[in-house]
Amino acid sequence: MSKVAHYLQEHLTGEVIASAGVRKHFSTDGSIFKILPALVVYPKNENDVRKTARFCWQLAERGRTMPITARSAGTNQSGGAIGSGIIMNFAAHMNRILEYDGKSGVVVAEPGLNYGRLEQTLHTHGRFLPPYPSSVEFSSIGGAVAENSGGEKSLKYGQTLKYVKNLRVVLANGEAIEVKKLNKRELSRKLGLSTLEGQIYRELDKLIEENHETVAKSRLNVSKNTAGYNLADIKQKGSFDLTPLLVGAQGTLGVITEVTLGTEPYNPATTLLVALVDDSKVAQECISEVLKFSEPPSSIELIDKSVLELADKHNPNLLAGVINKPFASLVLIMEFDDTNAKVQKRLAAKAKKVLERYELNPMVESDTTAKDHIKKIHRAISAAMSHAEGKVPLPVIDDGIVPVEHLAEFLEASRQLLSSQRVTSVLWGQGGDANLHIQPFLDLSEIGDVQRVFKLLQDYCKLVADFGGSTSGENNDGRLRAPYLKDLYGEEVYGLFAQVKQIFDPYGIMNPGVKINVTLDDIKPLLRTEYSNPLLYQHLTS
Repeated sequence: MSKVAHYLQEHLTGEVIASAGVRKHFSTDGSIFKILPALVVYPKNENDVRKTARFCWQLAERGRTMPITARSAGTNQSGGAIGSGIIMNFAAHMNRILEYDGKSGVVVAEPGLNYGRLEQTLHTHGRFLPPYPSSVEFSSIGGAVAENSGGEKSLKYGQTLKYVKNLRVVLANGEAIEVKKLNKRELSRKLGLSTLEGQIYRELDKLIEENHETVAKSRLNVSKNTAGYNLADIKQKGSFDLTPLLVGAQGTLGVITEVTLGTEPYNPATTLLVALVDDSKVAQECISEVLKFSEPPSSIELIDKSVLELADKHNPNLLAGVINKPFASLVLIMEFDDTNAKVQKRLAAKAKKVLERYELNPMVESDTTAKDHIKKIHRAISAAMSHAEGKVPLPVIDDGIVPVEHLAEFLEASRQLLSSQRVTSVLWGQGGDANLHIQPFLDLSEIGDVQRVFKLLQDYCKLVADFGGSTSGENNDGRLRAPYLKDLYGEEVYGLFAQVKQIFDPYGIMNPGVKINVTLDDIKPLLRTEYSNPLLYQHLTS
C-alpha cells in the first residue's frame, strides 16, 4: 500500500484500496477511454469526503497533485468517471434514501443511490423522477446530477436540474457547503465569508456582472444542453444560485455528497402511437405540429431503419408481429401520460389526426399488448448493438442535439457522415428534442478504425455546431467532447468556463481532464484497445 493510501486509511472510516485488481476495475467506465487510478476510496460519510479533499489540497499546496474523481456505477460514456488519482466510489456506502416527504414528494438521497431503486420506491408512492437516463437500472443519482441527465421523458419534464432543490457539496479544499437558491440578503452573507465558499461567491458574482453579454451567449438554442458550464442561470432577478452550475459539472467543481430532489406524479397508464415513416421531413413536420399542443407528449422517440435491420439479422423473430418487412426508414413513437385519462385520450386522438394528415397509419394502443410491442422495439436497439461483424457499437458521436426545425437535415447529414466513413451504426433518439444517439460499429484494435473514431468525432461536432446545436444534449462532455467546446461556444464563452474552473479548483484537483482545458492530444493516448461495457456497478456496491 502506498504512503497516500496508508495515510488515508488511518484517517477515514471507509475503505482505501490500492490493489492492482481494484485499480484495473476502475480504470474504465462506459466510455472508450482507460486510465489507471492511483487508489480507490469508498467513503462512508461526508466527513470522509472532506478529509480526502483536504488532504489532496494540502498535497497540491506542496506541489503534488492527487486528483479526485467521484463515481458510482461508472455508466458515463464520455469518460467522466475515470481518473489518474483517487477514484471516490459512492456506491458502496453512501447509497441511501435519507428522507421522503409523502406530501410534497421531495426526496433526500446520497449520491451512490441506484436510480432504478429510487424509481421503484417512488412508484410505491405514486411518484417518479422523470429525467431518468437509458441506463436507469444501473446508474446512480449522483451521476445523474453530475451529468444533468435527461432521457426519453425530458421532452415534457425537463432535465435533472429542474428537480434539484438543494445540494451538499465538498469543495476542492475540503469545505462542505449547502447549495440552494439565495435571495439578496442570503447572498450578501455568503459574499462576506472569509472561506473558499465566500471567495467563490465573490469572484463568480464579479465574473457574471462584468460579462453579461458573453454569459448570455452561453445559452444555446436547444431544448437540452450539458455542454460546458451553465452560467446563464446562476444569477436571476433577485436571486443567486450555484445549483445550475454544479449540476452538470461532472465533479469538476466539487463533489456532491447529498441531493434534495422534487418528483412528479407517476402514471403507468399511458397511450402510445406508433407510426412507420419513410421521409425524415414528414417525421419532422409531424413532430413540430404535435409540439404545438397545449401539453406535449411525455416522449417522442425515433428509431432508425438501421436498428431494425441489425436486430432482425441477429434475431429474425424479435420484431415478428410488431413491425413487418421491408422496414420503413424510421419508427416514430409518441407517448402521452396525462394523469387525466380523458385528456390523455384526447391528446392522443389529436396526434393521430396529425399523423393521418401526412398519410401515415399510426397504431394507437394503451393495453398491455401494446406495451409489450414497444418493449420489443426498444429491445431491437440492444439486439442491434450486440452483434455486427465482430465489431462493437462505440459511444463516439453520441448525443448531438439541434433545434427541432433542423431535425430532418441533421438526421440525413448524420447518415451521410457515416456513409462517407463506410461504417455501420445504430441510430435512434428523442425526436421531440432532435437529440440523436449514434453509435458506429468499430474495432479499437484496428488502426483504420482508431483513425475513424477521431475523424467521425471531429466531423460530427462540426456538423452539430453548424446546425446551431450542442454536442452534448444529456450525456455531458467528459473527456470525449471536451476538446470541441471552444469551437462550439467560441473563445469568449470558453474563456469564462476556464475562469470558473480556476475559481473553484485552483490546483486542478477536481476531476481534471474533464470538460475544460482538454485537447485531442490529451485524449488520444487514453483510447482503449478493446471495448466492452460490463455491469461496472457490481463491484463493491453492497
